[in-house]
Amino acid sequence: MRLLGRTPRPHRHDVVIAAAGLLSGLVLWSLGLATSDCPVPLAVPGALTLVPLAVMTGAELLRRTAPAVALPVATVALALDQAAGSLLATVLMFTDVVYAAVYYGTPARARRIPLVCVALTVLATVVPLAVTRDVDTLLVGAVVGLVVLAPAWTGAGMRAHRETAETERLRAEQTALLAELDRRGAVHAERARMARELHDMVANHLSAIAIHSSAALSVARNDPEAAQQALGTIRESSVAGLAEMRRLIGLLRTASADEQPAPVSRLDALDSLLEPAGVAGTASGLTFSLHDRRPRAQAVPTPVELAAYRIVQESVTNALKHAAPGAVDITLEQCRQRLAITVDSPFRARPGPRVPGAGAGLIGMAERAALLEGTLLAGPSHGPVEGPDGEPRPGPVWRVRAELPLHSEPVGTPATN
Repeated sequence: MRLLGRTPRPHRHDVVIAAAGLLSGLVLWSLGLATSDCPVPLAVPGALTLVPLAVMTGAELLRRTAPAVALPVATVALALDQAAGSLLATVLMFTDVVYAAVYYGTPARARRIPLVCVALTVLATVVPLAVTRDVDTLLVGAVVGLVVLAPAWTGAGMRAHRETAETERLRAEQTALLAELDRRGAVHAERARMARELHDMVANHLSAIAIHSSAALSVARNDPEAAQQALGTIRESSVAGLAEMRRLIGLLRTASADEQPAPVSRLDALDSLLEPAGVAGTASGLTFSLHDRRPRAQAVPTPVELAAYRIVQESVTNALKHAAPGAVDITLEQCRQRLAITVDSPFRARPGPRVPGAGAGLIGMAERAALLEGTLLAGPSHGPVEGPDGEPRPGPVWRVRAELPLHSEPVGTPATN
């Protein structure tokens, strides 16, 4: 841990720059190339020119790690250099310290230093000219501009380029992060969609297989014909489930959804869904009735139709697993730009389902309704419940009620099959 107030260690590049400047100054001094015709009356060229050179070298060591300290030290060294007989290496190192003070300094100092340098250059140009009335004094302003203003402006320009590059880098990182988050969200949504599809399409067939296999085992000895019929239904359900699995696997392997369009389950095909369900429910005393009250002239958007079909399919599967003997009524209504699906089944407390399940059916139905900004309620209704014919249904009823707005596109993820 660095002690408070201790100057940080110089950067290795600054050490190289300072060493090069010191060596250059020593070579110039040894060759007698120190300038002695400066206008300062205290100019005493000689070994004293090495003092500001050494001080300027120390300022160069701090140019990156402590620019706020390096610039005042360098300014003092430059003043001593002009008084003792100037070395070109000392002046060049001063310009580098000014550049570094703007480039590595705080934003406030980076704004102030160029303004101060402009003021110094203007004063060095105007004041000698006003005092001496000699055009040659304009060279003083030019020299000050080269030594002070030019490196300050160069540092400001390089700092602006660096900050722009840093801003673009951060923006690129943020864009990449957002893209990664979008990718993860899309992957998660697609996995959830595929989970719903697998559950809704395959679970129905597997439930029918389990129910009919149980029935076939129970009547195999006493009623061979019924057992044979149950085995035939088991075969049909297994073939249908296998076909659905193959289609889903094909969709996953297809590079583009346009290469293999998937058939959409339609509400007009609910009769073909309820027919095997009625056969499967015979052993449990269940009957299934469809009451489609939708106006035929009004079309249902594909995502809404698919979601409604899957909700009915899952409700029928749950009825086969859990419902008490009786009538299962499926009602479809369409009004005020909303499609309403109601599935009523007899409800009675049971020690367990006829067929074990994963418990994800209600979750999948709720997700489908939420994707379309719809609502879904499912649960027992112990009070009087009005049936499709307007008469109250006897006994407690388990009701699934979904209302889906007739939007053309789902929210969040597509509800395509």
